[in-house]
Amino acid sequence: MPRERIITNERLILSEYACKAEDSRGRKVYEKPCDFRTDFQRDRDRIIHCNSFRRLKHKTQVFLIPHGDHYRTRLTHTLEVAQISRTVACALGLNEDLTEAIALGHDLGHTPFGHDGERVLNKLLPDGFAHNLQSKRVVEVIEKDGKGLNLTFEVIDGIVGHRGSSTPPVTREGWVVRICDKIAYVNHDIEDAIRGGVITQEDLPKYPVELLGDTKSNRITSLVRSLVENSGEQIRFDRQTEEAFKELRSFMFERVYRAEPTVAEKDKAGHIIEFLFDYFYHHQAEMPQLYRDISERDGAEKAVGDFISGMTDEYAIDRFSDLCIPKGWNR
Repeated sequence: MPRERIITNERLILSEYACKAEDSRGRKVYEKPCDFRTDFQRDRDRIIHCNSFRRLKHKTQVFLIPHGDHYRTRLTHTLEVAQISRTVACALGLNEDLTEAIALGHDLGHTPFGHDGERVLNKLLPDGFAHNLQSKRVVEVIEKDGKGLNLTFEVIDGIVGHRGSSTPPVTREGWVVRICDKIAYVNHDIEDAIRGGVITQEDLPKYPVELLGDTKSNRITSLVRSLVENSGEQIRFDRQTEEAFKELRSFMFERVYRAEPTVAEKDKAGHIIEFLFDYFYHHQAEMPQLYRDISERDGAEKAVGDFISGMTDEYAIDRFSDLCIPKGWNR
């Protein structure tokens, strides 16, 4: 069977540090193995085909509702993370299928309006809100009409552990995604910020440009090369590359992520989230049945948070407009 052949090849080819499919801790609910795919490959496919993954195409990366076809969305960010992560995993002899599944699922729980939506929900919900934990909740209790995707332990662990403030992942593959997520967003956000006129190429700090490169492609190549050449038991950069990357990332937070041109509309986005939360908390009957069921089981605030965090930017704006903007009267 193809699955047995893949497992045999993993034993022969993968690094001693790789998480092999046959060594997975498995799923919460046992499922008969697929004849053609390993469990990690099945997880990847389930994520790609789920509703939450498709909605990422209409969720903000950095620029709210950008007017232009080439700005990143949460979906294109996810695909870039998956591509870079898989390149690193392949070069290190790690499990590419596990790496890809983690990368594709890492932002499934992200809110509309990017991290600004996340910050508002974090203030509104009694237990707070973090998109990595929400991604876990999406794959465990929201997707497939509340049945969840029943993913393997290693994929869920990597999804939760991709965020810097969270508990680190237990697999090297999870660590690859944790680092490559930053590689992806820093570099593609530079490109989008230059396209949007927020910064210019000449604004970029000198040391990172000299060490890593003056184009997105060159910088990603330098960062990937450093990971591949310096990782083993640990996934890491060499010291100089790490310092240059930290400086570049700090520059992006100061000049782009917290800059006036990118925050100008964020208070409006936050107001939409706050209004919708209050409205649906008091009008739960207007939420889909799935979230009404969650309300009965986990409480109204949790259910409303689940509902709003799953919205796309466009859907949130449309619901807000329907509820707040008078419509023309036509007899």
